[in-house]
Parts: sequence; C-alpha cells; structure tokens
Amino acid sequence: MTWHRRSWPFSAILLAVFGVALFCIGAFFMFLRPPLLPEDGRFVGLSLEQLQAELPRMASWLESVFQVLGGYAVASDILTVTVAVTSFRRHERWALLGVLAAGVASIGWMVVVNFVIGSDFRWALLAVAILWAASMGMFLVELRQAAMRAGRAE
Repeated sequence: MTWHRRSWPFSAILLAVFGVALFCIGAFFMFLRPPLLPEDGRFVGLSLEQLQAELPRMASWLESVFQVLGGYAVASDILTVTVAVTSFRRHERWALLGVLAAGVASIGWMVVVNFVIGSDFRWALLAVAILWAASMGMFLVELRQAAMRAGRAE
C-alpha cells in the first residue's frame, strides 16, 4: 500500500464530505433559511399569513433561533472535518465511537424528525445521513482489511 492511500482512506474522505455537506446546511440556517417555510404552515394547519397574524413576533424569534442553530451546526461540522483529517484518517477507534455517537445525535435524529413531520427536505437529509453511515461502514471495512494484512505479515 502506498503512503498516499494510507494517509487518505476512503472512510476519512467520506466523513470530510459529510462534514462539508452539514456545513452547508448550517450556513443555510444561518444566512438563507426564512423563519417560516411552507411546510411549517402545513404541519400546524395554518397558512404562513395566519401564523404571522396570530404570532407577529414569532418570525423574528425563529430567525434568531435558526441563526444560533446554524452556528452550532457549522461549529460541529468544522470539528467533524477536523476529526476526519486527523484521528479518523488514522483509524483510531475512539474517533469511530465519537463520530458514531455524534452522527446518531445529529444527522440521525434530524432525519428521523424530518420523516416524522413529513418535511420537504427529508430525502436530501437522508442522502447526507447515508454519507455519514457510509463513512462508518468504510472505517470498519478498512480496519478489518488492515487486521487481515497484519495477520498475513506475521
């Protein structure tokens, strides 16, 4: 195996791509997401105009909430990419456990909730979650391959 391949296993590349995708989602929440989407009105059974008439300050409050949420998403995505290019790339087992727990709590839960509420974004979020899951699976495959190579070397 060449140095280049060892330094960038496919699992780390997938995790980094996942982190970049979530960074984009976080940036969307920070800068582009309107406080109310058409799906919000459908979910609560009111038009966006009715919601704004009944709760005139709700939109400005939600805008602040989504900006904060986006900031936290961007921060965790920076950390995800950092882990991808360091300890995950080196196949450190603790990195796998940390990324597994973080993924279940973040993208995993986000996908579940978005399917429960029938979000317009559920399939796009599922695609992002598949990137995360693929990075986990590839990490395990690469560990097994390394163990098999080590066993043959003895």
